[in-house]
Amino acid sequence: MRYHGESGAERIPVRLTAQDPISQAGLAGQLRNCPELQLLGDEEDYEGKGRPLVAVVSADRVGDTELQTLRRYQRTGDIRIVLVATEIDDGGLVAAVECGVVGVVRRAEASAARLVQVISAAARGEGSVPADLLGRLLDQVGRLQRQVLDPRGLAFTGLAPREVDVLRLVAEGSDTAEIARTLSFSERTVKNILHDVTTRLQLRNRSHAVAYAMRQGFI
Repeated sequence: MRYHGESGAERIPVRLTAQDPISQAGLAGQLRNCPELQLLGDEEDYEGKGRPLVAVVSADRVGDTELQTLRRYQRTGDIRIVLVATEIDDGGLVAAVECGVVGVVRRAEASAARLVQVISAAARGEGSVPADLLGRLLDQVGRLQRQVLDPRGLAFTGLAPREVDVLRLVAEGSDTAEIARTLSFSERTVKNILHDVTTRLQLRNRSHAVAYAMRQGFI
C-alpha cells in the first residue's frame, strides 16, 4: 500500500529493523522527516494497513541472527530489502543477496539522502550496491564457476555470451554508449540485447537483469 503526503505525492511505506534500540532510534531519526517515506510502527501488522513496501535492516555485520531477519522478510514475497551494515565480508554479502537484499549501504555512508536514494530505487524494483561490493560479489560468483563447475565440465546456461558481456559492463557502471564502444556494437544493438534479455526472462529493467545474471552465476 502507498501513502500520500500533504503534497499528494506517493510515499514509500518503510519498516525499520535494527539490532538494538539505539540503532533503531538513530535510523528512525535519519528518516522520520523525509517526505518521500512513511515509517511504519512495530505495532502494524504485515497483513493490515501497515504492510511495508521496503524493509530497512541495520546491523553491524551479517551473522546468523541478521540472516534470520532477512529470511523472515524474504518469505513475505513482495517486500524489497535494504541492508545497512557496518562491516560486510564476502560470505555475508553473498548470503544477504541470497536472502533477497536488493540494496546495500555502509553505515558510514548512511546519510538521509543516501538512504532515501537506495530505498526509492528498491521500491522501483532496482538494485543498489556500492561498486567495490558488487565487484567482490562478482568475484565470488566467478570463483564458483572456476573452482566448482569448470572442473566438472558444467556451466550455467540461459544467457548467450554477448548477453553476458553486456550485463557485465552494465554491472560495472557503463552506459549504453560505453558498452557499444567496448564491444564494437551499435547502441541500437546494445539496447536490443538488453530488451531481449529482460523480455525473455521477464525481468523489470537493467538492474534486475544484472541481479538475475549474478544470482545465476553468469557474471
